[in-house]
Amino acid sequence: METLTALTVKELYTLDETIAKDIFEGATYPWEVLPKISAFIVELGNTLSEEEYEKRGENVWVAKSAKVAPTAFINGPAIIGKEAEVRHCAFIRGNAIVGEGAVVGNSTELKNVILFNKVQVPHYNYVGDSILGYKSHMGAGSITSNVKSDKKLVVVKTPDGNIETGMKKFGAMLGDEVEVGCGSVLNPGTVVGSHSNIYPLSSVRGFVPGNSIYKKQGEVAEKLES
Repeated sequence: METLTALTVKELYTLDETIAKDIFEGATYPWEVLPKISAFIVELGNTLSEEEYEKRGENVWVAKSAKVAPTAFINGPAIIGKEAEVRHCAFIRGNAIVGEGAVVGNSTELKNVILFNKVQVPHYNYVGDSILGYKSHMGAGSITSNVKSDKKLVVVKTPDGNIETGMKKFGAMLGDEVEVGCGSVLNPGTVVGSHSNIYPLSSVRGFVPGNSIYKKQGEVAEKLES
């Protein structure tokens, strides 16, 4: 099956807006890097400037300019970027890169993720096996569901055909500046193109094109130029 361009790393992300830029080298689709995050963090962490980053525990690097609440829990491997904010009772389970100026909020849980710079997951979010592009934002209580209920391998469904990922765990790929409404569930294998909006209380699956508004399954409108 030919490459579906709209779902590629190049179309979804501004790679200059992440410290993890090099992990995407050679990848066509972003989910291909999910199994590589853990080893990449360890390798990258050991090259970070000791003037800018403090090593806390095993394979945990926190920028000295970041704000981390004393009640937050960070398990390695993890990198918390410059000016990032990790708030009260955030739970970072490991294999997480939190970008510069990003916000990980109250009771938010992260696991095997890359958050680009200025991503916001500020209130009661679960983000697992996912990649969130520059300035993307998940509203309060919105989550990524990363395992199918039948435990089968995740397939990305698109209008032009399905893409077999070979992965059991795969949450969501959000392009740059995606807005996810409160209380939404991004089902396994969801890919949302850049600058799109998801209505609150949505159940999203498959591919949502860039520059669109997702109202409900089967009802996706193109954004009008303002």
